[in-house]
Amino acid sequence: MSHTAHIPSHRKPRRSASKLAVRAGVAGGVLSTLAMAGTASASPTAEPVAETTLEMPVLDLDLGAEVSSAVTTAAENTRLAAVEGELTAQEESARTGAAAEAKKAKEDAQQKADSEKKAKEEADRKEAAERANRSSARTALATASAPASAAGSDTGSKSSSGSGKSTAPSQGTGTVTAPATGSAAAIVNFARAQVGKAYVLGGTGPSSYDCSGLVRAAYRQAGITLPRMSQDQSSFGTSVSLSALQAGDILYWGSKGNAYHVAVYVGGGKFVGAQNPSTGIVERSLNYDKPTGAVRVL
Repeated sequence: MSHTAHIPSHRKPRRSASKLAVRAGVAGGVLSTLAMAGTASASPTAEPVAETTLEMPVLDLDLGAEVSSAVTTAAENTRLAAVEGELTAQEESARTGAAAEAKKAKEDAQQKADSEKKAKEEADRKEAAERANRSSARTALATASAPASAAGSDTGSKSSSGSGKSTAPSQGTGTVTAPATGSAAAIVNFARAQVGKAYVLGGTGPSSYDCSGLVRAAYRQAGITLPRMSQDQSSFGTSVSLSALQAGDILYWGSKGNAYHVAVYVGGGKFVGAQNPSTGIVERSLNYDKPTGAVRVL
């Protein structure tokens, strides 16, 4: 044999610590049993020892199931909490949105009411200004024409007494100068022919009129001279019901003898009048601006 040849070891393999512990435990148990047996044989008078079997409680624990159940419960609780939180957030968002919409609706309604109120106030202001202008202009015209009317009346009286014949007074006296030689058709046709012309306070034609100036010019086509002012025109003639109107009747707004506006009834439930600077001379239905009353001259 070569001196370098491998010589197998005769040592026994080491046992693991666990196996040694088991062997030691078994050996210890055997020795304890033998010792107890020897003691029993050495003492014949000793009473035999009753064998007692101790039963250990059996723990039937399924740790995997318990852990799985706990995890499932925790996950379910987390899910429920998340759902509840989401519902709470949605409710809060809905309340906030509803409150915002209600606030906006209230603001819009308030703005609309303010706009309507402002528009109404502006319209009332304009109407009041127009009425005041018409009234002041009529007063000025009445004051200016009063001396001329008085002079014309005196002249007519002198002429009548001197010749024994009736002489027509000058325009502006408020009396019929002669029997009507025209007709209601002439009055209506003239009034309608002026539609579209301008309204000018104090205007008597031919390019512009105010309300009483238009009525006076229309009646002149029938050979009738009316007073210049709307107050006097509203009391000139015989009062008639609005349900029995005839073409050519004079419509008035306000009280009889103190009217602030007049127009000519043209038949068919319509009238022609010089309304205001915005509209000029127009033809309108009675429903557009229902008059207070009417008088008939023809």
